[in-house]
Amino acid sequence: MEFGFTEEDEAFRGEARAWLAAHVDPGTDRRTWERTLGKAGWIGLGWGEAGYGNRTAGLTRQVVWAEEYARSAAPPRSGHIGENLLGPTLLAHGTREQKARFLPPVAAGEELWCQGYSEPDAGSDLAGVRTAAVREGAYYRITGQKIWTSLAHEADWCFVLARTDPDTRRHRGLSFLLVPMDQPGRVEVRPIRQLTGTSEFNEVFFDGARARVEHVVGGEGHGWRVAMSLLGFERGVSTLAQQIGFAEELAAVVRTAVATGAAGDPVLRAALVRQWAELRAMRWNALRTLGGSGDPGAPSVAKLLWGGWHQRLGELAVRVRGAGAAVGPADWSAAAPYPLDADQHLFLFSRADTIYGGSDQIQRTIIAERVLGLPGDPKGAV
Repeated sequence: MEFGFTEEDEAFRGEARAWLAAHVDPGTDRRTWERTLGKAGWIGLGWGEAGYGNRTAGLTRQVVWAEEYARSAAPPRSGHIGENLLGPTLLAHGTREQKARFLPPVAAGEELWCQGYSEPDAGSDLAGVRTAAVREGAYYRITGQKIWTSLAHEADWCFVLARTDPDTRRHRGLSFLLVPMDQPGRVEVRPIRQLTGTSEFNEVFFDGARARVEHVVGGEGHGWRVAMSLLGFERGVSTLAQQIGFAEELAAVVRTAVATGAAGDPVLRAALVRQWAELRAMRWNALRTLGGSGDPGAPSVAKLLWGGWHQRLGELAVRVRGAGAAVGPADWSAAAPYPLDADQHLFLFSRADTIYGGSDQIQRTIIAERVLGLPGDPKGAV
């Protein structure tokens, strides 16, 4: 099952490839890069609506752009949460005023977003959120804590799932609020140091933070519906681009296995072949999903596939190198943490792949209940 790209698609590929070759600069900081993408209209290709400073593209051209971006070694995106999560959500549930206010700055790369979903006692169980929002005139006052908030330390705004009706439980009484991060004394961001030594994830504390009443998406009390719709947008065309990055990581591991002689081990060789075969299966599944399979469990299947696959690749990366994978650089000074090489970073970071973005346990529950029709978890009863 493969996409059939037309001549027009291939011409678009040439345009994208040429633009990326001319503009990708490893020394460019991420916020400047977002503005560069926005100025050329590359943000918001999949929104389906123009007029916000973005160009639009059909599905095949979105795939082309995602693939060429991955191949170009362009910087990691800081704006993908605003583009791929908030943007489609506003287009589906936002008011005309909300779209006019928030979509143009996202398309221009001027405003960055983070996602306020998970909490210390409600990780993948979004219905258990305790962050509260109380209306006071033209604002909501928000109190609570979010955790594992990707890129919160860079974000200008956060979309927050909060309970606006204190007398409700579980899925009811939740609202989807757009909250500015620049509120000193009311919003505090604490980076979480990870195994890799970096801090992409954060804790966010809201202590009376304010969100305007007109910045509730989908209406008060309808946050669960909006939040579930957003999660459906989370795994789309970008999945194919992600797989290109995976293929490059796998190729690097294979090269190491050949160079070190580890490929001569039949067990390791079989594991590498399995990784290759599973990556092909992931591509076919992604194409099936993008083709409109209508399967309500497709996003969960995709997450289960790539999370476990990437984690096993990290384990293979260190296995093929043997004891050398645990050694730091020769010139390391004990005064500071030593930098990780690519294999070490892959191994350590991928430990989280089966947790973030919805843990494997949650994905299996979704498949069991929504696809197979099995009885629900009693704790999830409303």
